Amino acid sequence: MFSARDFETAARDRLDPVHADFVAGGARDEITVRANEEAYTRLRLLPRVLRGRAVPDLDVTLFGGRARTPVLLSPTAFHRLVDPEGELATARAAAAAGAIMIASMASTVAVGEVAAAARAAAPGETVPLWFQLYLQPDPGITEALVRRAVDAGCTALVVTVDSPVLGASERNRRNGFHDLPAGLRCENLVDLRDGERGHVRQIEMSPEFSWDHITRLREITGLPILLKGVLHPEDARLAVRHGVAGLLVSNHGGRQLDTVPATLEVLPEIVAAVAGRIPVLLDGGIRRGTDAVKALALGARAVGIGRPVMWALAADGEKGVRRLLELLREEIEDALALCGAAGLDELTPDLVRPAWSGRHFGGAGVGGAGVGGAGVGGAGVGGAVFGEAVLGGGAS
Repeated sequence: MFSARDFETAARDRLDPVHADFVAGGARDEITVRANEEAYTRLRLLPRVLRGRAVPDLDVTLFGGRARTPVLLSPTAFHRLVDPEGELATARAAAAAGAIMIASMASTVAVGEVAAAARAAAPGETVPLWFQLYLQPDPGITEALVRRAVDAGCTALVVTVDSPVLGASERNRRNGFHDLPAGLRCENLVDLRDGERGHVRQIEMSPEFSWDHITRLREITGLPILLKGVLHPEDARLAVRHGVAGLLVSNHGGRQLDTVPATLEVLPEIVAAVAGRIPVLLDGGIRRGTDAVKALALGARAVGIGRPVMWALAADGEKGVRRLLELLREEIEDALALCGAAGLDELTPDLVRPAWSGRHFGGAGVGGAGVGGAGVGGAGVGGAVFGEAVLGGGAS
């Protein structure tokens, strides 16, 4: 395999087409699914030269834990749907790469077993493992899930907040894919209450959740809480005010509300809104090391991958995920060196600018107000990066 996309090709040869559609699909017309990837093609890297830099350092520290790569594994459900070992294989690959894994609440392996597999794969190391959580209408169930994450050794909670209802996947509806095959279940949802031995609870979504629920969650756990799914800058400011520890800018891979912006498109506004008070992470559309570098330069502290992990796992199990993470690391190292950066902290907005679009370039002519001018750090974050002249349909 030579690129992240190669794994999808190989995986599709192995998977049931219904299961491949589950991995690939999004909500409704899948406009946002496509937009996440296309956004990266609309930005260009502008390298510096003759800077005398050493081998790039890719280490990143988040919430007291250190990872050897800025690429983390975003939460994805049902890994055993594509590989018999499922999340165990994924966890071992992530630990070997020194990558943060966010274990999904809808995992087909219990979080305690996922954590044990990660530790076994990296003996003597502190393996960063976070837990993704959907708040549940029954507070007792939410508390039980948090306890499981704490008992497993997870060091952060990633609360998905973009799902008041389940997104409508027309692929799944056409395929009649509404539940896991026999023998598979969401193991984190088993035995959550005394007297419910063997009972698997359903994930309940509710539009009634509010900031008060985040406040209550902070009262029952000392773990740092990140919100996954914030796209509006005002919600980012509210998150800071409510004591949230970090944000994962995400649109659920285009699987919830279709036609929302690409995550890269809103990243500069979210970064400006939090103003350095909490770290901002991003997922959605990352397929190359250069994609990651663009997001990092625009203010993301780390980037997450979802579908590529599932394709790699389906293609070659643990080895596939290891190879995927190796490839992305190599590509990021190459891009950093070619940009004249010795580390992630030297990736700055001035290294990114919009793709040339004829007479207009970032809305102010070639060499005008690009990233770092009227864009990031200037008058209207993202204005000249993802502004009217580029993505808004004006003069693109």
